Amino acid sequence: MSATHPVSLSVNGEQISRLVEPRETLADFLRRDLQLTGTHTGCEMGVCGACLVLMDGRPVHACLTFAVQASGAVVETVEGLSESAEIADLQRTFHERNALQCGFCTPGMLVSAHGLLTRPGVPSREEIRDALSGNYCRCTGYEAIVDAIETVARRRSAGERAARFLEEPA
Repeated sequence: MSATHPVSLSVNGEQISRLVEPRETLADFLRRDLQLTGTHTGCEMGVCGACLVLMDGRPVHACLTFAVQASGAVVETVEGLSESAEIADLQRTFHERNALQCGFCTPGMLVSAHGLLTRPGVPSREEIRDALSGNYCRCTGYEAIVDAIETVARRRSAGERAARFLEEPA
């Protein structure tokens, strides 16, 4: 049995302190220890983007980040972003634009999109594609995903807020 190390971090607004093995990834920590299964493990090599979370506001591959590296950080998962309604408009528009199919890549896509849309300005389609370059989807062909993100960017630029989408029927 290997030695454990203390970690203390904020996950979705909640302060968490645990003992972890030095080789435990942030993805495994979130999934096993905290039951936050929206962080998917796909390739486990940082290529597919299914494991993306925000760490201190930046998208990071949780499969390549050790839990001990996240000590002191603020981590937001797709569950936290969803519960806070920060991505409600993205979720609804992904649905409207058929930008999800099997759904395996969707949490990572939403985290990437949210990270992009927190920057000032309306991103171009090229900038959206670049932001999604770390996400792999076998089902959609990306055009619908780019369309959905572009639509949300334009709506937000026009002053629409994400939370209003929670009040409308699906």
